[in-house]
Amino acid sequence: MKRLGIFGGTFDPIHRGHLHLAREFFQRLELDFLLLVPTKRPTHKSAPHLADAQHRLAMCRLAVEPFGYAVSDIEVNRDSASYTVLTLQEIGRQYPGWELFFLMGEDMFWTVERWKEPEKIFRLAQLCVAPRSREEDGMERLSAYAEELRRKGARVRIEPIPYFPVSSTDVRKALENDGGLEGLVPPAVESYIQVHQVYDFRKGLQA
Repeated sequence: MKRLGIFGGTFDPIHRGHLHLAREFFQRLELDFLLLVPTKRPTHKSAPHLADAQHRLAMCRLAVEPFGYAVSDIEVNRDSASYTVLTLQEIGRQYPGWELFFLMGEDMFWTVERWKEPEKIFRLAQLCVAPRSREEDGMERLSAYAEELRRKGARVRIEPIPYFPVSSTDVRKALENDGGLEGLVPPAVESYIQVHQVYDFRKGLQA
């Protein structure tokens, strides 16, 4: 059975930390294919400075092109609220017979039971988590929560991927302070941001 990794997020913008996770998951899980799925607007958290979805799609495509991954516009083009359960159902129909692996960082993992129809998500895909906690007992707490979800029917796999200390907030702060993006995003993404003025904090985000 072929193995498909699904990596969702706002990617506002996509950065080297995202790519680090994608590459590590791809190798560790022995995936056959990896699909990034930018969301139109997250339903589980506020995002007051979210860049336009078409810009985020374009930046994701530029970032993953060297690795042969793909980017889906399935959530961006959805008219209704964009829920993970709907996305997994649709991707499952697009890739019949494939085993689905839903990739995420620790922050997202802690909220999974608050998502729409989590029990269906548990059946549709294996949850694959990369730790981020720096506390001494972080991995212990993460493992305990994973075991709790397994008792509720989830298939959970924790991969001890080393944390890459870059966030989308770091990128936007650097831009707001007129700083460079070297080491934060791939050169193609930096060029796109500059050419299209995706994040112009003097005028607000581009529509």
